[in-house]
Amino acid sequence: MSQYAAAIDAKKQRSACGPTTIAAILKHHEKIDYGIEQLYGLLGTTPIGLFTWRLIKNFKKAAGQRYHIEKVRSLETVKSELLAGRPLAMKFDRYFSFRWFSKPLYNYHWVPLIGFEDEDDDVVLYIHDNGKRNRPSKIRAVSYNENRNVLTFVRICPVKRR
Repeated sequence: MSQYAAAIDAKKQRSACGPTTIAAILKHHEKIDYGIEQLYGLLGTTPIGLFTWRLIKNFKKAAGQRYHIEKVRSLETVKSELLAGRPLAMKFDRYFSFRWFSKPLYNYHWVPLIGFEDEDDDVVLYIHDNGKRNRPSKIRAVSYNENRNVLTFVRICPVKRR
Protein backbone atom coordinates (compact mmCIF):
# COMPACT_ATOMS: atom_id res chain seq x y z
CA MET A 1 0.00 0.00 0.00
CA SER A 2 1.15 3.53 -0.70
CA GLN A 3 0.13 6.75 0.98
CA TYR A 4 0.58 8.35 -2.45
CA ALA A 5 -2.03 6.18 -4.20
CA ALA A 6 -4.21 8.01 -6.71
CA ALA A 7 -7.30 7.27 -4.59
CA ILE A 8 -5.97 9.48 -1.77
CA ASP A 9 -6.60 13.23 -1.95
CA ALA A 10 -3.32 14.89 -2.98
CA LYS A 11 -3.65 17.35 -0.07
CA LYS A 12 -3.70 14.47 2.41
CA GLN A 13 -1.01 12.24 0.92
CA ARG A 14 1.94 13.68 2.87
CA SER A 15 0.17 12.98 6.18
CA ALA A 16 -1.55 9.72 5.19
CA CYS A 17 1.21 7.40 6.48
CA GLY A 18 -0.73 6.63 9.68
CA PRO A 19 -3.99 5.62 7.97
CA THR A 20 -2.01 3.71 5.32
CA THR A 21 -0.19 1.78 8.03
CA ILE A 22 -3.43 0.92 9.83
CA ALA A 23 -5.09 -0.11 6.54
CA ALA A 24 -2.17 -2.45 5.80
CA ILE A 25 -2.38 -4.04 9.26
CA LEU A 26 -6.16 -4.48 9.01
CA LYS A 27 -5.74 -6.00 5.55
CA HIS A 28 -3.26 -8.48 7.04
CA HIS A 29 -5.75 -9.51 9.74
CA GLU A 30 -9.02 -9.41 7.80
CA LYS A 31 -8.01 -9.72 4.13
CA ILE A 32 -10.21 -6.67 3.41
CA ASP A 33 -9.08 -3.41 1.82
CA TYR A 34 -10.02 -0.47 4.03
CA GLY A 35 -10.19 2.94 2.42
CA ILE A 36 -7.24 5.05 3.48
CA GLU A 37 -9.30 8.22 2.92
CA GLN A 38 -11.99 6.85 5.25
CA LEU A 39 -9.43 5.89 7.90
CA TYR A 40 -7.81 9.32 7.61
CA GLY A 41 -10.93 10.96 9.01
CA LEU A 42 -12.01 8.11 11.28
CA LEU A 43 -8.67 8.03 13.12
CA GLY A 44 -8.48 11.83 13.43
CA THR A 45 -5.43 12.34 11.24
CA THR A 46 -4.36 15.96 10.79
CA PRO A 47 -2.21 17.66 8.14
CA ILE A 48 0.80 17.19 10.46
CA GLY A 49 0.10 13.49 11.02
CA LEU A 50 -1.54 11.05 13.40
CA PHE A 51 -0.78 11.30 17.10
CA THR A 52 -0.37 7.98 18.94
CA TRP A 53 -2.91 8.83 21.64
CA ARG A 54 -5.46 9.85 19.00
CA LEU A 55 -4.89 6.65 16.99
CA ILE A 56 -5.51 4.50 20.06
CA LYS A 57 -8.54 6.47 21.27
CA ASN A 58 -10.27 6.69 17.88
CA PHE A 59 -9.42 3.15 16.81
CA LYS A 60 -10.96 1.80 20.04
CA LYS A 61 -14.07 3.84 19.37
CA ALA A 62 -14.36 2.62 15.77
CA ALA A 63 -13.37 -1.04 16.22
CA GLY A 64 -15.23 -1.65 19.46
CA GLN A 65 -14.54 -5.08 20.91
CA ARG A 66 -13.14 -6.57 17.67
CA TYR A 67 -9.55 -5.43 18.29
CA HIS A 68 -7.18 -4.82 21.15
CA ILE A 69 -4.93 -1.79 20.59
CA GLU A 70 -2.22 -0.48 22.86
CA LYS A 71 1.16 1.19 22.94
CA VAL A 72 3.95 -1.35 23.41
CA ARG A 73 6.95 -0.30 25.48
CA SER A 74 9.12 -3.42 25.41
CA LEU A 75 11.19 -4.61 22.46
CA GLU A 76 10.66 -8.17 23.71
CA THR A 77 6.88 -7.72 23.39
CA VAL A 78 7.37 -6.30 19.89
CA LYS A 79 9.41 -9.37 18.95
CA SER A 80 6.84 -11.79 20.39
CA GLU A 81 4.05 -10.10 18.40
CA LEU A 82 6.07 -10.38 15.20
CA LEU A 83 6.92 -14.03 15.92
CA ALA A 84 3.18 -14.66 16.38
CA GLY A 85 2.60 -13.28 12.87
CA ARG A 86 1.11 -9.95 13.92
CA PRO A 87 2.59 -6.77 12.39
CA LEU A 88 2.71 -3.63 14.52
CA ALA A 89 2.32 0.03 13.70
CA MET A 90 5.66 1.77 14.24
CA LYS A 91 6.13 5.52 14.35
CA PHE A 92 9.32 7.48 13.89
CA ASP A 93 8.91 10.82 15.68
CA ARG A 94 11.90 13.10 16.06
CA TYR A 95 9.78 16.15 16.84
CA PHE A 96 7.37 15.10 19.59
CA SER A 97 9.99 12.89 21.26
CA PHE A 98 12.08 16.07 21.58
CA ARG A 99 15.03 14.51 19.74
CA TRP A 100 15.48 17.43 17.35
CA PHE A 101 19.19 16.83 16.76
CA SER A 102 18.97 13.08 16.19
CA LYS A 103 19.25 11.63 12.68
CA PRO A 104 16.64 8.84 12.42
CA LEU A 105 15.65 7.19 9.15
CA TYR A 106 12.48 9.34 9.12
CA ASN A 107 11.71 12.53 11.02
CA TYR A 108 8.01 11.70 11.40
CA HIS A 109 6.48 8.66 9.74
CA TRP A 110 4.21 5.68 10.49
CA VAL A 111 5.08 2.30 8.94
CA PRO A 112 3.97 -1.31 9.34
CA LEU A 113 6.63 -3.26 11.24
CA ILE A 114 6.64 -6.74 9.71
CA GLY A 115 9.73 -8.51 11.02
CA PHE A 116 13.03 -8.42 12.85
CA GLU A 117 16.39 -10.09 12.98
CA ASP A 118 18.66 -10.22 16.02
CA GLU A 119 22.28 -9.30 15.34
CA ASP A 120 25.25 -9.31 17.70
CA ASP A 121 24.82 -5.75 18.95
CA ASP A 122 21.56 -4.59 17.34
CA VAL A 123 18.12 -5.64 16.16
CA VAL A 124 17.27 -5.12 12.50
CA LEU A 125 13.62 -4.12 12.06
CA TYR A 126 11.89 -4.84 8.75
CA ILE A 127 9.32 -2.26 7.71
CA HIS A 128 7.03 -1.55 4.79
CA ASP A 129 7.81 2.10 4.00
CA ASN A 130 4.45 3.23 2.43
CA GLY A 131 6.08 4.57 -0.75
CA LYS A 132 6.85 8.00 -2.11
CA ARG A 133 5.20 10.17 -4.73
CA ASN A 134 7.11 8.52 -7.60
CA ARG A 135 8.00 5.18 -5.99
CA PRO A 136 5.87 2.30 -4.74
CA SER A 137 6.22 1.06 -1.18
CA LYS A 138 9.01 -1.37 -0.43
CA ILE A 139 10.45 -3.38 2.43
CA ARG A 140 13.36 -1.75 4.23
CA ALA A 141 15.73 -2.81 7.00
CA VAL A 142 16.21 -0.39 9.90
CA SER A 143 18.61 -0.42 12.85
CA TYR A 144 16.75 -0.42 16.16
CA ASN A 145 19.73 1.06 18.02
CA GLU A 146 20.12 3.97 15.59
CA ASN A 147 16.41 4.88 15.83
CA ARG A 148 15.33 3.65 19.27
CA ASN A 149 14.92 7.12 20.84
CA VAL A 150 12.31 8.18 18.29
CA LEU A 151 10.33 4.93 17.90
CA THR A 152 6.84 4.16 19.17
CA PHE A 153 5.18 0.76 18.69
CA VAL A 154 1.42 0.11 18.66
CA ARG A 155 -0.06 -3.38 18.81
CA ILE A 156 -3.31 -3.93 16.90
CA CYS A 157 -4.52 -7.43 17.58
CA PRO A 158 -7.85 -9.08 16.72
CA VAL A 159 -9.76 -10.31 19.76
CA LYS A 160 -10.51 -14.02 19.54
CA ARG A 161 -14.20 -14.89 19.75
CA ARG A 162 -15.31 -17.90 21.77
